[in-house]
Amino acid sequence: MEREYKEQVELFSTSKGLYVIDSPVRINILSLLREKERKFDELVDLSGKAKSTVSEHLKKLKEDGIISSQADPEDARKKIFYIKSEYLGELSREKLFQEDLGKYIQSYLESDGSPFEFFRLLFQTIRVSLIKQGISIDPILHEAGYKVGETLYPSLEDPQDDKFLENIAKFWQTHQLGQVEVKNKNPLVINVYDCFECKGLPYLGKTACAFDIGLLKALFNAHYKKPHQVTETDCYATGDEYCRFVIK
Repeated sequence: MEREYKEQVELFSTSKGLYVIDSPVRINILSLLREKERKFDELVDLSGKAKSTVSEHLKKLKEDGIISSQADPEDARKKIFYIKSEYLGELSREKLFQEDLGKYIQSYLESDGSPFEFFRLLFQTIRVSLIKQGISIDPILHEAGYKVGETLYPSLEDPQDDKFLENIAKFWQTHQLGQVEVKNKNPLVINVYDCFECKGLPYLGKTACAFDIGLLKALFNAHYKKPHQVTETDCYATGDEYCRFVIK
C-alpha cells in the first residue's frame, strides 16, 4: 500500500553534497530502503507505482548518489537496491505546534542555576526551536548517540550482564541523564525516569529519544558482540511518565 508523504521533505548527505528530497514517490522508496535493501519488484509492489515510474525515480536517486545497487545473487539479471548516503532528517511544510520558548528559560531561572540545568536549557531550546519549524534531526542525534556509545563502552563493559546493566544505571545517574530501572530481562526492557533528552519537551505524539537509542544500541552491540535492535515504546513526548526501551 502506498504511503502518504505529501507534507514531508527529507535531507540526505552524499559525497556530492546535500540533497533535498521533496518527491513523495522518492521519499516512499527511500523509507522502504531504510528498513532494508530491496529488490526492484518488491519496491514496485510496496510503493503502488508503475514499474516505469519506480525505475525512473531509482535512476535519479542513483545518479545523485543517494542509493546504489548490486546484482541479485539468485538472479544476476536483477538488482537489489540499498541506501549509500547518510539520512540527516526530515522537514515538514507545516509548523508542528506553537510552543513558548520562554518557559524553558523560566524553568532554568527557577532552578538552582547549576551548569547541568543550563545545558538542559540549551539542548531543549535548540531542539524545540527546530521542531517548531518542522525540522527533525533524529537521524543526526541517533548517529551522535551511537558514536558516544562506542567511545563510552570500554568504561562500562563487564562480562556479567547484571554488572554491565548496573554500570549503565550508575553512569546515567551520575551524569544526570535519568534514573534507569530494568523491568524485564527477556527481552531486556529498561525504563528511564527523568530522561534528560525528552523530559520537558512538548507533546509530540511520537517518541523522541533518538540519541539514547543510538547510545544504547552501541553499548549492547559491543556487549553482546552482535547487532541489537533498540526500540522506544514509551516516552515523555508521548505523554508517558517514563521512557521505555526494548533491547532485542
